[in-house]
Amino acid sequence: MNAHVIKVNGRFRRLWTARAVSFLGDSVGLVALMLHVESAGGKALALAALLLVGDFAPALLGPLTGAVSDRFDLRRVMICCELLQGLTVLVIVLWLPSLPWLLVLVAVRAIAGQTFQPASRAIVPVLVDDRDLPQANAAIGFGTNGGEALGPLVAAALFPFVGVRGVLLVDAATFLLSALLLVSMPSVRPSPKETTSLFGDALEGLRFIWGDRLVRAIGLGFFAVVAFNGIDDVALVLFAKDTLGQGDSAVGILLAAVGIGLFVGYLLLNRVRRFSMPFLLLAGFAISSAGNLLTGLTWAVAAAFLVQAIRGLGIAAMDVAAGTLLQRSVPGPLLGRVFGTFYGAIGVAAALSYAWGGLLLDVTSPPTTFMIAGAGGLITTLLTGLMLRRSSDDGTSAKTHGTVSGEAADSH
Repeated sequence: MNAHVIKVNGRFRRLWTARAVSFLGDSVGLVALMLHVESAGGKALALAALLLVGDFAPALLGPLTGAVSDRFDLRRVMICCELLQGLTVLVIVLWLPSLPWLLVLVAVRAIAGQTFQPASRAIVPVLVDDRDLPQANAAIGFGTNGGEALGPLVAAALFPFVGVRGVLLVDAATFLLSALLLVSMPSVRPSPKETTSLFGDALEGLRFIWGDRLVRAIGLGFFAVVAFNGIDDVALVLFAKDTLGQGDSAVGILLAAVGIGLFVGYLLLNRVRRFSMPFLLLAGFAISSAGNLLTGLTWAVAAAFLVQAIRGLGIAAMDVAAGTLLQRSVPGPLLGRVFGTFYGAIGVAAALSYAWGGLLLDVTSPPTTFMIAGAGGLITTLLTGLMLRRSSDDGTSAKTHGTVSGEAADSH
């Protein structure tokens, strides 16, 4: 990995490490909680409820959690979020409550994580030069996905020795370590403005998103592409078993393909310094959508693996391009709200994709579902291209987020 921006920028390196450690903890903790619920006699509905409160429900609060980043010092917001997540996990370790209380605690932890994410993205333009934003976003994507991918492996290695409680203690420790790493971040205070309520700030952010052509095009396009294509995780299981007539090993191979493509994509994008971000966004939309469409036409596991891996390249391009465009075009005082709403909308889109995709799988077949999803994504790509062309993007960089205390970045 070309980690130039990580090597030469000490504060960004600490942010990158903190995010990677934090998302590793998320993944480790989720595996432990799912096994705890299952071992306590939880049915499929209980596991679904755990995933719902840990992922989908906090996504609905995206405009509000993003507004927190625009009201307070970003460093303080991130540190508080990590400490709250660690404390919540520690309470779970000491108590191991029944399912209703466990869901409440998981929801609290998830909301803190949902607040951490836009804050950690909003501070990036303060830490790195504008020219380095694509590489910084690629590095963040690599670290985040790396942490999430390693989580189940770490949990599996620890369970025989420390059990559920021990694994959850490791999860809590990752949040403490992340908070300690963030202490050295620069203080990024919000710009002085007329005091409004949190809801008022959230509404202001939503009005900005809808009123800015570029931001609206990015948000609607990303939402629609995920809503069409997010079904792949479910559809791949049925595609491997029912369509290709393969077993569990084939399912694992196909599910790993997108992750491998993501890693390769982030590695490649980390080496690219000059690339049109609107073009990269549209290319990501098209490649990720075409990957699903072509999966429906494949005849063997090897072919499906190849197109799903290529699809992973497209997802990496989408992520880097969208993050960079938002950081460059959104005024700093609104960046937290935009990112909070953006990531919240992605969570909602994924849930919608599971819902309509599941129904479509029941009434048609996995190949048909893949082809419909991919075609919808390609149509979205064309429409997004038209919206981007009409947008008023003039190539200006994002404004500085508030007042920075200390240097924005150091050399080592």
